[in-house]
Amino acid sequence: MSKKLFTNQEQKLLKKHPYVKAVSEKGITYTDEFRALAIAEYEKGKCSREIFEDAGFDIDLVGIHRAKSALKRWRAAYKEKGVSGLEDTRKYHSGRPLERELSLEEKNTRLEAQIALLRAENELLKKIEFSRKSVEKEKGKLTAEQKFQLIHTVIQKYKLKRMVRYLCQLVGVSRSGYYRYFTEEAEMKRQTLHQADEKVKEIILKAFHFRRRPKGARQIKMTLEQQYQITYNLKRIRRIMKKFQIVCPIRKANPYRRMAKATKEHRTLPNLLNRQFKQGVAGKVLLTDITYLSYGKGKRAYLSTIKDAETNEILAYEVSDKITLDIALNTLRNLKKNGIKLAENAFIHSDQGFHYTNPQFQKLVKEMGLNQSMSRRGNCWDNAPQESFFGHFKDETDFKSCETLEDVIREIKSYMTYYNHYRGQWNLKKMTPAQYRLHLLQVA
Repeated sequence: MSKKLFTNQEQKLLKKHPYVKAVSEKGITYTDEFRALAIAEYEKGKCSREIFEDAGFDIDLVGIHRAKSALKRWRAAYKEKGVSGLEDTRKYHSGRPLERELSLEEKNTRLEAQIALLRAENELLKKIEFSRKSVEKEKGKLTAEQKFQLIHTVIQKYKLKRMVRYLCQLVGVSRSGYYRYFTEEAEMKRQTLHQADEKVKEIILKAFHFRRRPKGARQIKMTLEQQYQITYNLKRIRRIMKKFQIVCPIRKANPYRRMAKATKEHRTLPNLLNRQFKQGVAGKVLLTDITYLSYGKGKRAYLSTIKDAETNEILAYEVSDKITLDIALNTLRNLKKNGIKLAENAFIHSDQGFHYTNPQFQKLVKEMGLNQSMSRRGNCWDNAPQESFFGHFKDETDFKSCETLEDVIREIKSYMTYYNHYRGQWNLKKMTPAQYRLHLLQVA
């Protein structure tokens, strides 16, 4: 090959020639047509200079040595294979084969690497904990970072340094991404981000333990805004909670829905509410129900509440160690004692339980100027907000440490204060029930 190198300007000039297929700094690729023409002209007795000049090439630009070498190659190829030897076969044989038959040793090495990777992946998945809400989406899946760490662990443990490309293909990540992940710069960046997350974690934990009540991500967001004047994105809070395993209480589904048991001498009433819980007026729709609380060693207490369906505020409650009619009657009396201002045509809604179908309870409701509504038989959804409150209440309170009924009453009193005045609610414009009540009064 000629040592002459083509400049950019010379390359542009040569590319314009009809017999030139491509030009680089070091050489020229001619068309198959010109190669056949050159052989034909050579057999007529013309030399290389004449052949190239007659075809319109500047022999000084091409170079006489390059022209002679090209013609010599073409003649040899033509003599060996005929006209087919003049074709440019590089497009069919470009570089080394993309696929080749693996040797038995290489196949065994790959299988061993694959088995080692699967073992390490199973071990990693066992260590990873997922929350109940995300388990269906995330169980069995690894992030790119976790895959990089997994590959690194396998390579170090089983000494498979030459299997990086194969292992990356196996788990679906790029080899360049793997090497980039373990650079010093990337490691420093991860440390900086981790330090920043540590600071955010401390702030989130303050909100999480505020008033000694564990909270979920939305409760934490509202607590940070209301109590600490700090605003964090909800996704950021969830990411930090997941990273540092800050687990919020999870409500468990209750398979045994409470069903009302109305007796013949007790009178049931129609469902006036018809699930219209939000009517835009505070103190109009009152919801009531009773739940049990387990404490101490096999002891049980009962809690009766009256909830404002519009503001979610607990207006009155009663705690007892007996589930007699008095617990429901005393809850009504506490509502009157608390001096809660009710809206015109206010009514109280309950299930068809013994306490609410009792003539004494219905008489006291009328004396207080309230109408009465009842859920359909066995339909818990007709009183869903009240059931929801009891669910959150049991998640966020701790009666295991209570030994006496007085301990239970103190815990309930503490929670009611927290719930009404400090626990912001997403559907109340992130206000607490007490704040939302004042908001409605100001808007009215």
